[in-house]
Amino acid sequence: MPAGLLYIVATPIGNLEDITFRAVRILKEVDLIAAEDTRHSLKLLRHFGISKPLVSYWSEKEKVRTEEIMNKLLTGLSVALISDAGTPGISDPGAVLIRRAVEEGVTVVPIPGPSAVIAALCVSGLSTEEFLFMGFLPPKSGQRRKKLGEAVLEPRTLVFYEAPHRIVETMADMEAVFGARRAVVMREITKLYEETLRGTLSEINAALGKATIAGEYVIMVEGKAPESVSVDEALGEIKILMRRGKGRKESVTLVAAMYGFSKKELYDKSLE
Repeated sequence: MPAGLLYIVATPIGNLEDITFRAVRILKEVDLIAAEDTRHSLKLLRHFGISKPLVSYWSEKEKVRTEEIMNKLLTGLSVALISDAGTPGISDPGAVLIRRAVEEGVTVVPIPGPSAVIAALCVSGLSTEEFLFMGFLPPKSGQRRKKLGEAVLEPRTLVFYEAPHRIVETMADMEAVFGARRAVVMREITKLYEETLRGTLSEINAALGKATIAGEYVIMVEGKAPESVSVDEALGEIKILMRRGKGRKESVTLVAAMYGFSKKELYDKSLE
């Protein structure tokens, strides 16, 4: 018996009108819907008149549920995976099931749609030619600053998710690590109280002190601007990156891209 199809279905991050016609059709056609939170997803499904068997697929049960869902897929049933909002697997449960499906030869079909990363970036005004999505940072300040420090030389726009109860502390850590860089912070994207804060990190932190803290946040910080430095200064930054745990090749690649040096020249000199 041929295996069923696994559909990765993006759902609205706020405004229900953002769901696609295709997503609604697929959700109506599949045999089973795996949802991050069935109670939350029922509201969406009822709104669009969708009545299908539901199984919970949340992070703490991800491995167990993966095997249960794989058994159904391998018997020929089709399954749609949805998260509470946005695209499954992008800072949401889904990666374990998708990986297992690929390993078992089950066809995985993307049903694209809303994504907070892309929604925020497209209106940010920051560079979108290249960006680095870093998801949620560690909850403790020390670990968070260490993670931010690993990206301090990154020339691409940096994108993060953050929860409301940590946004103030996280933004303070970003100002301490990145200094006076420009940034954009968005919350409640596509919802009634959508809000965008723009400015330097210090300006945004001052605004946060007066703002209502609620909803999920997307934080975008401009990458490190190119500077004119000597080869010796570039080699010094390579050493700093290597002390922080990055490999020599990766460190050389980052610094060469930042300052416009030849990777081969920097790599050879770093060995001297």
